[in-house]
Amino acid sequence: MLYPLPLSKESGKGYTRATMRRAIIQVRYAIQKSHPGLGHGLFAIQAIPKGDFIIEYTGTKIPTEVADALPTRYLFEIDRNWTIDGSVRANIARYINHSCESNCEANIVDGRILISAARDIEKGEELTFDYGKEYFDEFIKPTGCKCAKCARFVETVVAR
Repeated sequence: MLYPLPLSKESGKGYTRATMRRAIIQVRYAIQKSHPGLGHGLFAIQAIPKGDFIIEYTGTKIPTEVADALPTRYLFEIDRNWTIDGSVRANIARYINHSCESNCEANIVDGRILISAARDIEKGEELTFDYGKEYFDEFIKPTGCKCAKCARFVETVVAR
C-alpha cells in the first residue's frame, strides 16, 4: 500500500509500508537530555535527509472531547473529532520538543501521525516540530518558548 505522505511541501512522493519499516528498523534517533528547562528530547544519531520518514507518533486514539479533559500534554489532534494520546512510554515520538524553527513536520495519513524531516537534519541535532498556535498559547507562551529562535529574541530584548 502506498501512503500519500508528502515528504516535504515541495514533494509529491509517498512511502510504502516496507519503506516505513526500513526507516523504523534503522534507528536514527536517541532520547537525550535537552536544553535547560525542556527535560528530554529526541536527537538524530545520524544525518537524516530532507523528506525522510523518521517516526510515527503513536498512542491511543480517543475522542477529542475526552482528550480536552485530560491533564496530559502528549495529545496530538488528528482532526476535530479524534486525538492521539501519546502519553504511553512506548511512544518515543513524544520526546520531540517544540521549536518555532522546526526541522520535522507531522503529516496525518489515514488517521496516523507520520513525522518526516522538513529539511536536512545533522547528526546530533535535536528533532523538533512546531506544536501549533493553540498548544503554544496554552502551554508554552506562559513559561516562555525555549527554542533557539525565541532565545535569540529574548537575548536581544534583554541586551537593549
